Amino acid sequence: MQLPLQIVFRDLGHSDAIEADVRQKAEKLEQFFDHILGCRVTVGMIQKHKHQGKLFNVRVDVTVPGAELVINRDRAEDVYVATRDAFDAMKRKLEDHARRLRGEVKTHEMEAAGLIARIFDDEGYGFIEKPDGTEVYFHVYNLEQADMQRVRVGDEVTFLEEPGNEGLQANRIRLRRRA
Repeated sequence: MQLPLQIVFRDLGHSDAIEADVRQKAEKLEQFFDHILGCRVTVGMIQKHKHQGKLFNVRVDVTVPGAELVINRDRAEDVYVATRDAFDAMKRKLEDHARRLRGEVKTHEMEAAGLIARIFDDEGYGFIEKPDGTEVYFHVYNLEQADMQRVRVGDEVTFLEEPGNEGLQANRIRLRRRA
């Protein structure tokens, strides 16, 4: 079966080689879970930092019956490494999802809540403060249905916490409605 696949390049020109690599890796996902409804891959370049060269971000969104699985890998200096890491993590997540459906695992991802503590518009990232006072990093690519211009310090958000390259990071961030 042909996997419904959408590939988006953000802040990076289209590359046939990167697209072919993504397509090859996406096709292999069906080996780990055969009921995939859709796959969206976003390959982007994170804004340049003063002390580093180009950094890449690869986000893989897979839609399966009853769920959307999301993996986000960023801060890799090689786009192919970021792609490999993102798809390896998605394979593990699909295997976990299949085990949960078979009743072998009974865990649920819990949404966390917090307030936008700091925003660095030019760099495309910020921090969310949780009720216990700890802060979690987020990148603009992890905002759902919002852009960085709509997010303000003090906004209430819900999100999923996931391990990132340098500690916990927020994923699938949703703005709570303002009163």
